[in-house]
Amino acid sequence: MLAESYIEKILDYAVSRGADYGEVFFEDTERTKLTLMDSQVLRCACGRESGIGIRVFWGLESEYLYSADVNEKRVFGLMKERLGKRGVFDKRTPLSRIVPNCITMLETVPRDMGLKRKIDYLKAAVAAGKSGDSRIVQGRACYVDEDQRVQIANTEGVYAQDRRVRCRIRFMMAAEDERFGGRQICYEGPGAMMGPEYLESGRIEDRARSAARSAVNMLGARPCPVGRMPVIIAEGFGGLFFHEACGHSLEGSSVANGCSEFAGKAGEQIASEKVTLVDDGSIAGEWGSLGIDDEGVLTRKNVLIEKGILKGYMLDRLNARRMGLEPTGSSRRENYRFSPVSRMTNTYIVPGTDRFQDMLDSVEKGLFVMDINAGSVDPATGEFNFNTGETYLIEKGRITVPLTSATLIGTGSEILPKVDMVSDHFALEQGYCYAGSGQLPIGVGQPAVRITEMTVGGKEL
Repeated sequence: MLAESYIEKILDYAVSRGADYGEVFFEDTERTKLTLMDSQVLRCACGRESGIGIRVFWGLESEYLYSADVNEKRVFGLMKERLGKRGVFDKRTPLSRIVPNCITMLETVPRDMGLKRKIDYLKAAVAAGKSGDSRIVQGRACYVDEDQRVQIANTEGVYAQDRRVRCRIRFMMAAEDERFGGRQICYEGPGAMMGPEYLESGRIEDRARSAARSAVNMLGARPCPVGRMPVIIAEGFGGLFFHEACGHSLEGSSVANGCSEFAGKAGEQIASEKVTLVDDGSIAGEWGSLGIDDEGVLTRKNVLIEKGILKGYMLDRLNARRMGLEPTGSSRRENYRFSPVSRMTNTYIVPGTDRFQDMLDSVEKGLFVMDINAGSVDPATGEFNFNTGETYLIEKGRITVPLTSATLIGTGSEILPKVDMVSDHFALEQGYCYAGSGQLPIGVGQPAVRITEMTVGGKEL
């Protein structure tokens, strides 16, 4: 880690250039990535990188610079080149240590578990997934563990160190049956804020089997019908729907400049009273959590929508300044090469009281979406487009045939008021989000929800 005296020297230089805020972010990260196909290792990479990011504000203007070389001559040369003097501001608060939330459930440091042992666990999990049905023709596992040590300080007196250790496996199981032709592939991606002891938990074999069952269930899938219809989205990774449909539109990077359909609507009813949406980066052991955000603010539970009322936004320091509000512990970046902005952590819909069977019984003809493969949204208009994964037709209150090529289309402001049932069974799943400050680990979750009507794209039957 960097010497505290060196960090103070950098901050002193920032204020000497007239900056009213200066920030140092240093990271040292070790990472392992493995890819297995069946029992064969296709790819193995281990690496370590470190670097520094420096950011300054002049009012609402900002400048960001970074370097993999943290040598003083290189860093100060970069600052002299990039940070022109703008007025006079020579005040800096003395550094005071911030203690991060206790998030990482660490037993084994990733480097302390050998590659062979990690590979053996992955091979066993893939074999377990393939063993349940002869129609599973291929199993793939992509594994990553990361040990990131960060150091954050700023001219407002924040000084903090945090260690973030994560582990995740993504299983892909492929099923084939000559009676149907073609191949069906389904995924599971469990992960946690913990070390590679996660591989020993026994849970990963179950997740490989779950992906295999889904792939088999999707054999013989029919093209999805098109039109307006009710949609039930299952608990767990179905929560990606709300991550995209309204989560990005509640990030300060969209709201502060008015490029969000929900800008200026705090206190208004934007969803049905069944909807309470939370973003919480302080959940111990969760994949999307952090002890502190990437600006040194303690993470916390942020209630974004409460019983349909918009309560607030996710804010980083700069966008909080623009809005005259306080940051919410929501500032994130992939690594030191990125300037931090407001991003989601673990985002979920709070459980309700409705029974899942009652939700099914209420649908004459509609869609049941088990998970969502990918999605995109334009925060300014709220327009979204989702490609679903495991999906089924609902007919007269019964889940019937599997469907393929299903797409969910709409806007957040249109869909949120149409959530009329929320079940009492909740699950939180793990994934990645790709946006302006890079690729970030996120949690998404919800109970099963029913949307009275929305546009479904697919193929005419």
